Amino acid sequence: MRIAVVTEGSTKHRNAEVAAVLKEFDHEIINLGMFNTEGETDLTYIDTAFISAVCIHLDIADFVVGGCGTGQGYMNAVLQYPKMFCGFLTDPVEAWLYGQVNAGNCVSLQLNKGYGALGGGVNLRFMFEKLFSVEFGAGYPAQRREIQRGARENLIRLSETTHKPFAQILAEMDQSIVRRAASLPAVAEHIRNAPDCEAKAILLRV
Repeated sequence: MRIAVVTEGSTKHRNAEVAAVLKEFDHEIINLGMFNTEGETDLTYIDTAFISAVCIHLDIADFVVGGCGTGQGYMNAVLQYPKMFCGFLTDPVEAWLYGQVNAGNCVSLQLNKGYGALGGGVNLRFMFEKLFSVEFGAGYPAQRREIQRGARENLIRLSETTHKPFAQILAEMDQSIVRRAASLPAVAEHIRNAPDCEAKAILLRV
């Protein structure tokens, strides 16, 4: 699985730890920052949510790990885009159930609130271990599998019905957000290497 990591300004000091923990598992990690380096663009959760949507819609990544101080802002922002199905995770049991039942393509983490000086990285490791230990969308418990799969398919159709196409969103949204994301070196490189599509063409023009 290709997993993108994207962290905003208030949690940039967590980026290296999140990426390092994910690298302990058998996945390709695409770290898009923030990298907590001097002079880099200070991203908000609005920016990181948009970058996350770009990753999914341009087939840059299969899954996105994001978040913010509380995890709430990022989750709400990323859910404004079509085809984004984000889970809010705070513990390993939530992660274990999310993969099996909700089978989304994005998770939001609390990277400041309740993180803890000694236990934050350990909790991350346990959450990722449980999240990626299950078959996504398999359903749990067994007697509810078909109901849950049906609900997941309905959610995909609902997202398609209630959102504009991503390319149209790109053309109509605040262009300062688009330019800020597309100009980040790590993001720009992945956009250039993404499969050709209408959304990619718009981003390259920006």
